[in-house]
Amino acid sequence: MTDDAKTPGPTTHQTIDTSVPHSARIWNYWLGGKDNYPVDEAAGDAYSSVFPGIVTVARSSRAFLRRNITYLVTEAGIGQFLDIGTGLPTVDNTHEVAQRLDPTTRIVYVDHDPMVLAHARALLTSTPEGATAYVDADLYDPDRILAAAAETLDLSRPTALILSNILGHIGDYDRARTIVTRLMEGLPSGSYLSINDGSRGTDADYEQAQDAYNETGAVPYFLRPIDKITAFFDGLELLDPGVVSVPFWRPEAASPTAEPIGEHGGLARKP
Repeated sequence: MTDDAKTPGPTTHQTIDTSVPHSARIWNYWLGGKDNYPVDEAAGDAYSSVFPGIVTVARSSRAFLRRNITYLVTEAGIGQFLDIGTGLPTVDNTHEVAQRLDPTTRIVYVDHDPMVLAHARALLTSTPEGATAYVDADLYDPDRILAAAAETLDLSRPTALILSNILGHIGDYDRARTIVTRLMEGLPSGSYLSINDGSRGTDADYEQAQDAYNETGAVPYFLRPIDKITAFFDGLELLDPGVVSVPFWRPEAASPTAEPIGEHGGLARKP
């Protein structure tokens, strides 16, 4: 393992295409970030004109992740995180939440996107006691991800795997399940899996907006039925309340106005 954050190397053959909307940049736009282009703002506005609730989905997803991390650090005693499909830096990134609670926490971010790589240094700020690293790797190559993560994390110790709004980019559901299984095979007993993804069956306007987005030429994102999201956790011990619409996963305070949204997630422990 290394104690120092890795500095991202130069981008590979990939280039940043500003002529086509990009999901990470659109997500950044919905979260109030600045790392996006006019084409992303136009796509984001077109999406929200069909489904205004998408901003709520984006922010509820980030809040779900924050509550997951808080539980993992303060109650489960997890000190290592492998966050795949990092996306662009916004607020309450994994290392910020975790290291506020335990400065010794170690985090490895993984993404395979030139835009994210260009901004990865913002993810590499760490407390002196902990560590952060960034790995430029493809989700389709779980063995490479695990090998690279092991340079910063001790994968003989329980580790939390975070897959936040990334599995929907894998159109082949069986392959997505295989990837999740392989990643968890590389982690020891006592590790955790956190997943949240867009879901079908809750909001027809959301589904219409996402289907239209997928036809724009951008990298598609596929909403899945809730039972298929739940099946990603097969073989693991799901924590209460199971896989639910993200505002209802252990909310910090009861909200009389909270309603289910088309984003479901859960947290499970590897026995």
